[in-house]
Amino acid sequence: MVSDMCARFTLTAKPSLITELFDLDLLLDVQRRYNIAPTQEILTVRHSPEGPHEFAKLRWGLIPSWANDISIGQKLLNARSETIGEKPSFRDAFRKRRCLIVADGFYEWKTENKKKLPYWIHFADRKPFAFAGLWENWDSPDGKKIESCTIITTSANAFLKPLHDRMPVILPKEHYARWLDQGIDQVKELQNLFEPLPDEALRMFAVSPQVNGPRFDDPSCIEPLEEVPRAKPAMLWEE
Repeated sequence: MVSDMCARFTLTAKPSLITELFDLDLLLDVQRRYNIAPTQEILTVRHSPEGPHEFAKLRWGLIPSWANDISIGQKLLNARSETIGEKPSFRDAFRKRRCLIVADGFYEWKTENKKKLPYWIHFADRKPFAFAGLWENWDSPDGKKIESCTIITTSANAFLKPLHDRMPVILPKEHYARWLDQGIDQVKELQNLFEPLPDEALRMFAVSPQVNGPRFDDPSCIEPLEEVPRAKPAMLWEE
């Protein structure tokens, strides 16, 4: 294991699949991403004052409103579901600023022969999905307003435990509206959403160690090290 968190993920699905998943028009420019890294802008869905929901690009790594330095965000890439209602960094965002983080896969690492080998984890159909997330506003000392977010994690299911003891909370579509509902502000009302996915829900295969470097961001990142039957990554983006 390389960390106690989900620290890289992907979003390669074509825009039409993203808009279909969330029943929203995608008015933002979204590029295919094969190796999304901390501090980068990521695609999210959140409650909109103009209602009900909107796409938004947020910086990955939550910066609490009371923070003195932007660097704290790199330590808050993830929020444990068991404590988000108590931790000062997350409790206000949990009550007022929940979001969905759009992805179609994520990476975890396993040490093999003293080397850290990344695995790409995804659904069998490679369609996009949503991590449960929180977002926050921060005013920097130089007057800039920065909106940032974090991915909520839970205990890993049996399928992923050989790689890591934690996994991101992936929400089924039928729970999106409930997660974003501004009328819910209690952990106990949402706790059952933090259950790990069933073991059979996900697929994974080993990929190139080049994923370890955030500068690598192209289709080769999700090519299996050993050839297996699969859809071509580019086909998911073509209209």
